[in-house]
Amino acid sequence: MNTVLCTICMRSGSKGLKGKNIKLINGKPLMYYTIKQAIKSKIFDNIVVSTDSKKILARAKSYGAEGWFIRPKRLANSTCSKILVIKHALKESERFFNKKFKFIVDLDVTSPLRTSKDIISAYKNFIKKRGDVLVTGTKSKKNPYFNVVEMVNNKVKKVKNLKKRIFRRQDAPTTYDMNASIYIYCRKILINPKVNSKTVIEALEQVEKGKAIFYEMPASRSIDIDSEFDFKLVKFLLKRKNG
Repeated sequence: MNTVLCTICMRSGSKGLKGKNIKLINGKPLMYYTIKQAIKSKIFDNIVVSTDSKKILARAKSYGAEGWFIRPKRLANSTCSKILVIKHALKESERFFNKKFKFIVDLDVTSPLRTSKDIISAYKNFIKKRGDVLVTGTKSKKNPYFNVVEMVNNKVKKVKNLKKRIFRRQDAPTTYDMNASIYIYCRKILINPKVNSKTVIEALEQVEKGKAIFYEMPASRSIDIDSEFDFKLVKFLLKRKNG
């Protein structure tokens, strides 16, 4: 039987949108939506919160999440790797519950438009394809092979080039935006001492072997809140969804 840990990581400080984890959307703090989605999915043995704030921890527990530790300061700054935070939560959870978790699913609080069905489908996809990590995303609005540019030595240049020139976006390779919604890891990846990167893909590159699975989600459920504009947009969409 697979043991599955859900981690929900929330830092009290945020440069993009202050206090976003407890900022109210339709009368509920942002964290509420992710916690309830995790509970409704019914695939987790435990749903654990990692935070540096006693206030956030108390609120999260009142909505059904579990939590007993405060994240150390070294893991609570804006430059710290998220993967190191998840590794710490896994270690604390295995010690507290006295069991090993085979899979770890991390849900970002800033992506409240996902559904419990998204979580279930991503997990089933991960198990079926026997992945080591899974990331979610949606088709890119802009394509680096066609209409994304960068400045190089004060010159405008396309980010990616193909040997064969293309003149229509439809002819460019399909690319995806990671939507910071659902991440799934095999335990062996997270406990590997080599894994200390900032991104999931980099983490996979730090181990000798590994298989990454991609799960596509619709753009309508792929908004990641990082600004006041994002917040207002999600608030509008959730209000319309809930009638």
